[in-house]
Amino acid sequence: MTISRRKTLALLGGGTILAATGVAAYGVTRMPTSAYEPWAAAGGYADPRMHALSYAILAPNPHNRQPWQVDLRDEGEVTLRVDTDRLLPHTDPFSRQICIGLGCFLEMMVLAAAERGYGVELDLFPDGSDPSALDARRVAVARFVEGGASPEPDLFAHVMARRSLKEPFDVTRTVDQSTLDEVLASAGGTQVMGSVDPESIGQMREITHEALRIEIETPRTYKESVDLFRIGSREVAANPDGIDFTGPMFEAMAITRTFTREIALDQGSMAYSEGLAAVMANVDAAMGHLWQVTPGNTRADQIAAGRDWLRLNLAATSLGLGMQPLSQGLQEYPEMAHIYSDLHARLAPDGGTVQMLARIGYGPDVGQSPRWPIESKIVNA
Repeated sequence: MTISRRKTLALLGGGTILAATGVAAYGVTRMPTSAYEPWAAAGGYADPRMHALSYAILAPNPHNRQPWQVDLRDEGEVTLRVDTDRLLPHTDPFSRQICIGLGCFLEMMVLAAAERGYGVELDLFPDGSDPSALDARRVAVARFVEGGASPEPDLFAHVMARRSLKEPFDVTRTVDQSTLDEVLASAGGTQVMGSVDPESIGQMREITHEALRIEIETPRTYKESVDLFRIGSREVAANPDGIDFTGPMFEAMAITRTFTREIALDQGSMAYSEGLAAVMANVDAAMGHLWQVTPGNTRADQIAAGRDWLRLNLAATSLGLGMQPLSQGLQEYPEMAHIYSDLHARLAPDGGTVQMLARIGYGPDVGQSPRWPIESKIVNA
């Protein structure tokens, strides 16, 4: 769950800039430039593994937790593990979504390696896996093979522009079926489907709206998100992960203490009520939906879903189309069980697991998400 920046500004920011008039302009307008340096550094490494990894860290992942750890001790190999301190136990109790994020990381690495003329052979979960939890065992061993792959410039060319668009879409601009079909065709292995039918859009808006309400009104799941709020440049620079709130108005809110994690958690506050209205504006502006289904729900299935999710996101970007995951209704905790069942009955009537669901539409250009540098993710190099 991410609060829409534009809506939050409109709803909460009205008096904040006036309150911050006496604050130094530098304090209000500064941006955490170090948090975006990994985007500029991508591709600037001679080692083909570091080259690929410098792009892989830009992959989408749940709540921007960036849960990857890489080991480079073996020549020509990358060993990937999950950082178990970066899981989401309340909204993602079995770490299914985190595993999907690891799949996004691996696919980005594979695409970037191919641009340098290297194939990547993946050995997934060589030590076995636990379907109920991710642990310290190896997620993947990736072996780089020179000359072993064909580049995919139609996808890779859009890596730097790829976003998860967390703003309301333009409801006056429809998405053509042919455009959706082109996005769906980019998937490499999982079953992907979608709809831009007005009746389907209305039904899916309703159910995703309800799922989002449940997540926000369930104290432990909402707090898991709020604990990851990074409000203002100082917090983002210190922890370039989680859910970032930057820009002049959020700087003013941080300085004047009119938007804090404590205020966001207070159900009687304007920040809570208007923030709820803001995120609902996103799901209610969906102009179509797409979803992924796998036959089972193994860790390998989840990795495959993540790999294809990245490809779908890049393909959408190439067509000027925005995508935002709507993962709330697919989360596996008791309060969400009836929504989970409803979505599976609608989207996977023949069986299987719905791994990802997204809204699609046309929206504004947005900035990059903060990232930790690749060097901070390397262990036992």
